[in-house]
Order: sequence, then structure tokens, then C-alpha cells
Amino acid sequence: MGASQREKKQGHPKRLEDRLTGIPGIEAVHERVAAWQADTGRAPGGAHVHAMLLGLRRFEAINIAYGEAAGDGALDEVAARIVHFAGEELDGPWQLARAGGGAFVLVASEACSRERWQLVADQMADLIARPISVPTGVLRLSPRIALIRAVDGESVESMLDRLSHALEQASGQHGGRLAWADGEVTPPGRSSAQLEADLLGAIDRDEIEILFQPQFSLADDSLTGAEALARWVHPELGRIGAGALFTIAERADHVAPLSRHIARKALWAACEWPGKLRLSINVTPADLAFGSYVRQMLDLVRESGFPPRQLTLEVTEQALISDVTLAAQMMAEFSAQGIRIALDDFGAGFCNFRYLKVLPMHYLKLDRSMIEGVTSDKRDVAVLRAIVAMAKALDLEVIAEGIEDEAHRDVAAREGCAYYQGFLRAQPMSGAKFLKLAGA
Repeated sequence: MGASQREKKQGHPKRLEDRLTGIPGIEAVHERVAAWQADTGRAPGGAHVHAMLLGLRRFEAINIAYGEAAGDGALDEVAARIVHFAGEELDGPWQLARAGGGAFVLVASEACSRERWQLVADQMADLIARPISVPTGVLRLSPRIALIRAVDGESVESMLDRLSHALEQASGQHGGRLAWADGEVTPPGRSSAQLEADLLGAIDRDEIEILFQPQFSLADDSLTGAEALARWVHPELGRIGAGALFTIAERADHVAPLSRHIARKALWAACEWPGKLRLSINVTPADLAFGSYVRQMLDLVRESGFPPRQLTLEVTEQALISDVTLAAQMMAEFSAQGIRIALDDFGAGFCNFRYLKVLPMHYLKLDRSMIEGVTSDKRDVAVLRAIVAMAKALDLEVIAEGIEDEAHRDVAAREGCAYYQGFLRAQPMSGAKFLKLAGA
């Protein structure tokens, strides 16, 4: 990533925090943009201030139909999804703020084209529109997003005013969910259909790059393996993260070939690793909905020659919402072959503990949000301690994600986590660099 993880993290001053979501108020956007505009030397590579205003259409109806507790929970989940998405997809520093009601503002100092910013917003809308499980049912939100590429020196007030008008436009459209602020038009370039067509040939052109995020033991900092991450190196748009990549693949009905391609490249690369390093591969909701996914994945493992007992499949709660029973059956088949299963991003959403009861899990992978406050907040430490105790009672090992400094690492180790990954020790890297790190 272009900026250090510490630079990219949001500022969360207590006086600005929204009591519900933990996200700062709009004052945080004023402060962050002012800092970017004042520091002319901190934005190399043509970085520019971009912003988006996200609103949830007819959000009031959720409170009426499901109750205010469900509405509050949905807002908390939306905030968590945006934070996680921004951390994964944006290269430069960014700031998320709550704008009141069901609205959020995201600003970023990002070196990207207007077209790329629109692609980010489109992916964000897809992410927010995915089902949200609440105690009273499953919610489906309808996000609308207004976009802006700020004029040099433009005030935050001006940006927010233009974004508000654009969001009103988007909210009044049937089927349309994105709108550019007044004075700007939807950027010319590749349409969604063209991007889908591009993706169909991306595998053959070898544009899908596999990076590896190293994982380490908390006991002695020894290298234990790596998580495989996919990136699309588009010849015109540049790097497209995994989230946007799979959204485009879903629209093109191309998830299965893409998933197989990523797994194949990762498995073949991991065959060169020394010792008994583990490979982790992410499983998407579309994978679990694909009837022959287990058979095809097991075929790839056999063809590659990578030991099944050194493979971990990481599954998010989002992937489990549609059919937990089917997911359990598929995971049991993998487990019978020695493949291990991790519940990924634990703590980022509603944490349905039923999954831990009915699914054959081996690892609990904590979302970075579960680690961020443990050095300064006793309640955060108490939550971490309780989760680790629960995991141990269920014979699950805990992996801490997003470890960025020694203080976080020390707390995770003290509280009983087994493994960690994060920028403290290593950023995502190419297969060749990972081999060098592994001493091969």
C-alpha cells in the first residue's frame, strides 16, 4: 500500500465519536481534509482529495419494521463494512465520519482517476447491499452514494453541499445508486459491461496477481505461513483490489473460474515453500453456493501436490448467511481431507456464535477492529480475553489480524492468541519475496 497503515488509520478522538457506531462525527472530516490541504508535501504521486456521501434509502422503515435495536445494529454493521473495505482497497490516507441518520462520509487523499473512484463507490454499494443478519431477521439495505473529486482548495462545506445535492438526485432515481456532484459528470471510460469483458480475458493475459500476507507465531515470531490475496492489475485502471475484482466477477458470472485460477496460482506457488508453512485461501459466498466447489478445490490440491494438512480455507460470516447447513456439509468434507477451516473477520459483524457451534472450525481469525483498542481500553481487552477463552474451550486457535505495532502484538500474545499477521512484521508481498522471507 502507498501509505503506512498508521497514516491510513482513522483518527478516533473521543470527543468526536458517535456513541452508536464508534465512528467520528463530521468534524473529523474537516480536520483531516484541512491537514491534507495544509501539508503540500505529504501527497506524492498526484494524490487528490476524493469524497463520497453514502445514504441508506428508506432507512426509517427498518426501525419501524424490525425495531430500533435492529436499525442500530445495521448502522454498526455498515460502519464496520466501510472501515474494513477502505482499509483493504485504498492506498492513501482516508477518514470515515458519521453524517447523522443513515449517512456516512468517506474522504480520501488518493492518487486515482475519477473512473477508479466510481469503481470504488460501486463496490462499496455492493458490499453494503449484502444481507445483514440481526436477531429479528435478515436486513437488505439500499445504499445510494454521491461522489466528488474536490476542486483544489475546495472547502469541506462546499464539498458536503455538493454531495448532499447529488445524493438527493441519486435517492430519487429508480435503479440508479451513484451520482456525481454538480459540476462533474460520470467519467468517460470503461463501463461495467466493458470491465466484465476485460475480466473474461484477464486470466488468459495473466493480469491476476497473487500476493502473500505473511503470518507469524506469537510465541516466537517464527514464520508460519501466508494468506493468499488476489489483485487485478488492469492495463488502464491499475490495481483493482479483491473486493472489486469479485464484484465484477459476480456480474460476469465468472466467480468460479476466477476462484479456481486464484487457488491454482496460490497452491502452485506454495509448493515451493520450505518446511511446513501453511497456505490460507479465502472462500467467497459464491464459492459455497457452487455445487461442485468442494470437488474442484480438492482436485486442485491433488494436482498441485500441496499437502492438504498445510492448507487453511478462510470463510467469513457473510459467506455463511445464505445456507449454514450446506456450508457445514462442505466444510466437513474439507476437514475430512485434513484441510483446516478458519472463521475470518470475526468481530467485524454480528458474530453469530451459532456458527462456532455447528461448523467444523479450527481457527478463529479476529478482525483488526478487535485489536485496535486493546492498548488503551480495558473493555477492549476484556472482550478479547473472553473471545480467546471461548475459542480455547472450543479447541480453536486464535489468529490476530491487523497487528501494526509491538504494543498490539504484546497484548495479543499475553491474552493467548496463537498467530498474527499485519504490517508490524510484513506487508503483502509477491511470491518471490515471500520465498526469500521464508529462507528458500
